[in-house]
Amino acid sequence: MRHWLMKSEPSECSIDDLAAAPGRTVPWIGVRNYQARNFMRDEMSIGDGVLFYHSSCPEPGIAGLAEVASTPYPDASQFDPKSPYFDAKSKPDAPRWQHVDVKLARKTRLLSLAEMRAAPSLATMRVLERGNRLSITTVSADEWRAVLALLKKPA
Repeated sequence: MRHWLMKSEPSECSIDDLAAAPGRTVPWIGVRNYQARNFMRDEMSIGDGVLFYHSSCPEPGIAGLAEVASTPYPDASQFDPKSPYFDAKSKPDAPRWQHVDVKLARKTRLLSLAEMRAAPSLATMRVLERGNRLSITTVSADEWRAVLALLKKPA
């Protein structure tokens, strides 16, 4: 089992949106970065742990725990000219963009970016690296355990 941090803008899909979705599951659409796509396509497995991270908002941070709930499949938004994720160069017989479904495990208190930066046990987390803008990053087993421990503490 692997662990991932997946960023979502709350205005696009928040932890509350995930909780309210049918089956508490959403397709992780709109990823248009090849490395993040490759993580979903080549490395994620059903049951992998996900840190659901709110980004591009007043207080970014981990808002819940989820899991990978499907094998990768083509992101339909790449073929929709009305979608902000439309890719004219992608064709149905050769899709460029894949995604997985993500299922809520549980909503947590917000583990803020500031609190994460202050935790020595998370110093190696990729999301904390200067200039990191990837929407999906790997999380080591030690980082996963450290996040779970921090979530047990009051903010």
